[in-house]
Amino acid sequence: MLILGIDPGSITTGWALLKSKGNKVYYVASGVLRFDQKKDFMSRLGEIKQKSQDLIEQLQPDQVVLESLIYVKSPTALMKLAQTRGVILSNLVQKYENKIFEYSPNFVKSVSVGHGHADKQSVKKFLDMMLGARDYATHDESDAVAIALCHIVAAGNEKQANKAGKTTSKKNRGGLSASLAHKVG
Repeated sequence: MLILGIDPGSITTGWALLKSKGNKVYYVASGVLRFDQKKDFMSRLGEIKQKSQDLIEQLQPDQVVLESLIYVKSPTALMKLAQTRGVILSNLVQKYENKIFEYSPNFVKSVSVGHGHADKQSVKKFLDMMLGARDYATHDESDAVAIALCHIVAAGNEKQANKAGKTTSKKNRGGLSASLAHKVG
């Protein structure tokens, strides 16, 4: 299964494609979509839509995972991030119905490092350990890798719970991964 992780941003958006086969995870590719920051934000939205659409069509993932909205000090920055996510999601909702997921940054860190307030360097060490050492162009790119890997780990944990006969209804899922991970749409 091909998992596309996306760390949305209005100037740069990180992306990563990982392959999950049984209990193994393979790094396929990752990168950063860069948008013209000389344009005003509203003018950039068309570029964000087109570049993200081109990427999705090129990679043809089976599932897509995004970082959920995070609290930022600036309401303007939060609104831009929300609009950017909306534009990217608009490329996904029809083709990937029930195959779009999101995770909070704290949950991604918790899965990778063991606690939700880990620093970027700790997450990078985890990625290197799991997928081999790589140099990522930006934190957006490494965050996208972590988001995709988090989804694979969380989905694997849920499958193990199902095999063990545990209930997975929304009310009785239990555990941090189940309470913070959810489908979009």
